[in-house]
Amino acid sequence: MIHKEGYKIIGITILVLLLFNLLVKWFIPSLPVIDFLAGTTTSVLLVLVLQFFRNPKREIPQPDDTLIYAPADGKVVAIEEVEEPEFFKDKRIQVSIFMSITNVHVNRLPVSGDVQYVKYHPGKYLVAWHPKSSTENERTTVVIGKDKKQVLIRQIAGAVAKRIVNYLQEGQQIQQGNDFGFIKFGSRVDILLPLDADIQVSLQQKVKGNKTIIAKW
Repeated sequence: MIHKEGYKIIGITILVLLLFNLLVKWFIPSLPVIDFLAGTTTSVLLVLVLQFFRNPKREIPQPDDTLIYAPADGKVVAIEEVEEPEFFKDKRIQVSIFMSITNVHVNRLPVSGDVQYVKYHPGKYLVAWHPKSSTENERTTVVIGKDKKQVLIRQIAGAVAKRIVNYLQEGQQIQQGNDFGFIKFGSRVDILLPLDADIQVSLQQKVKGNKTIIAKW
């Protein structure tokens, strides 16, 4: 399945690659090997774009309000206690997931509840694993609450990612496991949890959205 955020880019990519092949055929009509190389190259490029916008169906194996699932695919690059200055204004445990260009870039809801806060921040485009990317890069912050428990999720643009998409609105009721956004071309997602959360992942561990349990309440 292809994510809706990819429809326009995929369409433009197909047109550009077709035009490229037609131009090659027009200007170099007598060299079949050139046609073959051009066709192979453009096919590979199209496959790469298609795989970036893939959206595999992911059912949560165990829906449970005491479990906090990974909001994204990627690698855990930080597990640390931080001061959260934007919403909580206190100390939280931050788990950061780096999404390489080969990962699925759909963002999924780690918990159910109501959306209590959504804010977009313009900013820099430091590499996504840079420690200051959480506070200086372009990003969108979301807070989800239920039964006095709150989770903060931060979508962060990286050096390559130039567009963050977020579908949530304040006051919206959301369900664990549903899609809530997309980040185009390499990025990072932070999830900030209470200090007493029982972290279930380790540094450098590869995680999958809706599959890997990040923490337990």
